Order: sequence, then C-alpha cells, then structure tokens
Amino acid sequence: MTAALQGLEAHPVTVEVDLGPGLPALTLVGLADTAVQEARERVRSALRHSGFRVPQGRVVVNLAPADLRKEGPAFDLPVALGLLVASGQLEPAALAQVWSAAELGLDGSLRPIRGMLSIALQARASGARALLVPSANACEASLVDGLPVWPAASLSDAISQLRGPASAAARPPDDETAVALPAGLDLAAVQGQQHGRRALEIAAAGGHHLLLIGPPGSGKTMLARCLASLLPPLSHAEALELTRIHSVAGLLSGDESLVRQRPFRAPHHSCTGTALIGGGSMPRPGEVGLAHLGVLFLDELTEFRPGVLDLLRQPLELGELRLQRARHCCHFPCAITLVGAANPCRCGWHGDPERQCSCSEAERRRYWSRLSGPLLDRIDLQVVMRRPQAADLAAPYRAPAVTDEPPEASAAVARRVRRAHRRMASRNPAGLNNARLPSADLRRLAEPDGAALRLWEQAVDQGRISARGGERVLRVARTISDLEGEGPISAAALAEALLYRSFDQQRDCS
Repeated sequence: MTAALQGLEAHPVTVEVDLGPGLPALTLVGLADTAVQEARERVRSALRHSGFRVPQGRVVVNLAPADLRKEGPAFDLPVALGLLVASGQLEPAALAQVWSAAELGLDGSLRPIRGMLSIALQARASGARALLVPSANACEASLVDGLPVWPAASLSDAISQLRGPASAAARPPDDETAVALPAGLDLAAVQGQQHGRRALEIAAAGGHHLLLIGPPGSGKTMLARCLASLLPPLSHAEALELTRIHSVAGLLSGDESLVRQRPFRAPHHSCTGTALIGGGSMPRPGEVGLAHLGVLFLDELTEFRPGVLDLLRQPLELGELRLQRARHCCHFPCAITLVGAANPCRCGWHGDPERQCSCSEAERRRYWSRLSGPLLDRIDLQVVMRRPQAADLAAPYRAPAVTDEPPEASAAVARRVRRAHRRMASRNPAGLNNARLPSADLRRLAEPDGAALRLWEQAVDQGRISARGGERVLRVARTISDLEGEGPISAAALAEALLYRSFDQQRDCS
C-alpha cells in the first residue's frame, strides 16, 4: 500500500506484482508517468546492491486504481517490496497494513519525497498499522498522531523494520524542528508614514488586502515587509495545514518538520500565471497557495501582466483556489493577505509637491489600466503615501531630545492586533477574521450606529463606492472598532474606512 498525490490530497494506491514465465522484463502499468516508469532501473539496481536477488522472468507491476494518474519516485520502495514478496524473499504477512513511500537510490539508499504529510494522513485514515518512510521524512510523518512511523536509511534497513520493527520514530519537540521562514522587519525602522503604519495595523488585525501607492523611496516595500511581524502566531492546526502545503510543494528538507512562522512570499513581476496561482498537469501550489495564512507581496504591482493579476480575483474573494483539469479538480487553500505596491505613474512623481511628473494624462490612464476595476474593488485598503520629510529621515542620526518619542515598534502594535483578534474570535463564527466573514454574518455582526449608517448610505448613493466596495468598507470599519475596543461601528470608524477607498476617485479623475 502507498498513495498518489493529487494537489494536497493523497489517494490510496495498491501495488500488485505478478512474477511469471518468459524473458526477463519488468512492465509498469496503471497510468504511471515517466518518473514512475524509470523506477524499473532504480529498483533493479537497489535490489542488487542491497544483497537481494533480482527476480528473473516476466514481471508485471500494476498500480491500482488504474485510472488514477501517478507521478514521482515515491513508488520505488513499494515496488521493490512487492518484488521481494513475489520472489519469496519476504513474507507477505510482513506487509499487512503497512504503508510505504520512498525514492530508491541505485545503492539501495532511501531518499526523501515530497508530500509525506499528506500520505501519512491518508495512511492513518485508511487504518494503516505503520508507515515505512525514509529517515529524512520521519519527523514530518511523525506529526500525524496515532500512526506508528518506521524510519529507514536504506532498503536493507526497511526490510529489517518489516521483519522486526524497532520503536516508532519519536516525535521531536516542535521548537526544535520548526522551519525557519524569513521574519518580518520591525516597524520601529519605519520613519514617519503614520497613515501607512495605521493601514498596516488594520490589515494585520482584520486580514484586509492592502495597496500602497507612492513615489520611489517612500517606504512601501519596508512597510510591506513589516506586516509579517504584526500577525499573531499560528495555531497547531494552522501550522499543520501550512506544513502540508509546503511539503507537497517540496519545500521541506532534512529534519525540518513543522512550519511555525507565517509565510511572506514576494514573487517577481515577471512571473507567469502558473507560477502565481499554481497548476501543471499534476497541479502544485503556486505563490498564492504558499502564502496561505501569511502575506503575498506584489511589488511593482502595475508591472505584472494584466491577465496574471486577474487570476487573483477568485482566490481573493473565496480564500480558496480551485484548479480544474480534464481528469480531476484540485483545491488549494489561500487565505492570504495581499499587499501590493505601485508608483502613482510611470515616472513615479505624479502628485508630488516638489518633483514634476513627466507623464501625460493618457500615459497615467494607460499605466493604471493594467489593474482591472474588479481587482481593485477587492483591495480593502488603498493608501497614498508621500515622500518622507528630511526631518523624519534624519531622526535616527540625531541625538534624541527629551520630548522625542521613538517610532512604535512591531511588538506594541502586535499586542493591539492580538486583542482585536480575540474580539473577532469570540464574536465571529469559526473565529474568522473580518475580511473572511460571510456576507450574511457581516450584516448581522457589523452593528453600525445611526450616524455611521447614514454616512455609509451617502457614500453608496453618491457612487463613491460600489456594492462590493461598500461591504468591504463595513468590514474595515468593523476592524477599526475592534482595534479601538468599541462595540457598534461609530461614524468616526466608518469615516476612516472610507478614507482608504479614496484612491478609486483619484485614479478615475487622473
């Protein structure tokens, strides 16, 4: 027994081996790709170098079910074990309810594979007695409670485990095996830009998407990289889900097992649609899936191809990516916080009080036409940043005065963000943040007071915001109220939320 990966899911596969008369040959059937077909040579060499007899005669290996696509080298070990049983070198009872998955080296060594966590989850769900894995995958497989894991460094070790298994691999402490993802910058390094800092805090608290517009050097990238330091720590269930995605993508290695930090992904603007959202004949997660529960930062947003950016519309709305193929459909979770950064125009100086913009009105319209209206409508917070003043930039180099207050650090802001998260968790269904709250629940839980509701109706009637934009304004206002510790949404909270949609009008009038 083993498993085949389709997206994040692992599907049970039975490896059947028949040894019959005829010229020596090994045939693999069952919709196997090239990497699986090449297992024939790896298995033969591994058996010979491990001291086992290579079966002579005609060998047929069937990977059932036959209509399920199989890819990758994870079937090497199950095929080798099946050959040993068929040739009488291993007792059939040794494989009873034992699952296995590993790539074989020509010398018989077991090499790690991707997606081991998904295979372990499927093995436990199928009632496996144990899971036989390469030693390098043991920590990852051991994250699944209730499933004995038998690690082996070579094919010979694997046979020894089957004939008399040693103790199951001990589950190492989480802090010793956590995958180290890049940590965010500290907000204390950002000078000035109070408007941007406030928007960053709201985005971290409510999970809202954020667009930063400003001239070169205004601190857009630095602010975006600070967002990861404001997000609350992952729960164990979230860490397990994130680890599963990184495992299927092949990003775990060695003794790394559990992803403990929220991801920060920043793809280059030349990336393709497949690289951004995932795909392929056997779909794998792209940057959107790898940023699940974390931050996806798209610097130079207007330099991305419009068709690539529009692929984000459904994932941003649903928090899930569905890749439909002719034979199957794969689902990847992508509850991300999108942060985009862009200049106000091609030259970068439109609206600057000191530098003159060299772009014509037509050029500015063409520049922003790369972002579709429906995509911008899904971005809750749109912040126009100005060039920092010389006094702000020189502050770190001056001797501090008694009255000077240092910029607020990430730790202080993160405490307010966690308090807002606790309020959302106690009020919202399933502990969802305000950005992910279903519309029906938002209507029930938004609670705008009379003045706030009149202000919101006025903005909608005047066409300042669309229907979707109006709902997103309420979500942002709800988050602002949670940060302030307030109950109903006040007129001040709603007015502040409307400020973060003002770029829509500026862009339309440019």
